[in-house]
Amino acid sequence: MLKEFRDFATRGNVLDMAVGIIIGAAFGRIVTSFVNDVLMPPIGLLLGRIDFSNLFIDLTGRGFATLDAARKAVPPAPTLNYGLFIQALFDFVIVAFAIFLLIRQVNRFWRKEEAAPAPATRECPYCTSAIALKATRCPHCTAQVTAVA
Repeated sequence: MLKEFRDFATRGNVLDMAVGIIIGAAFGRIVTSFVNDVLMPPIGLLLGRIDFSNLFIDLTGRGFATLDAARKAVPPAPTLNYGLFIQALFDFVIVAFAIFLLIRQVNRFWRKEEAAPAPATRECPYCTSAIALKATRCPHCTAQVTAVA
């Protein structure tokens, strides 16, 4: 069983998948930082200085000023954190768009020109009718023609 696991773990596609997961996690952190630290502040400013991370609904009705205050309350207040959800949506859209662009470029790179199918017929040099490639006599004018291999 140990040998089977070693063989499985050292296959090329398993290692490729592990590298992809590690890079994907790092990319996710970069996108999260981009959304939280670069994208959301100007959007919040344009929408009247809204801090999306502080948009929440206090389910207790105690009226906490910030999400941090609701979390630090004893006991912690249950909240609906829709501002964090909006930020997560931005994260998802940016990651999905980046993956779309990556896949699009990979497909463009790997797309092979589809070769035109080989013709099944050729033209008779005497009567210009279509004849089979391997024909030695034209069925229309009965002329002798050279067969194409």
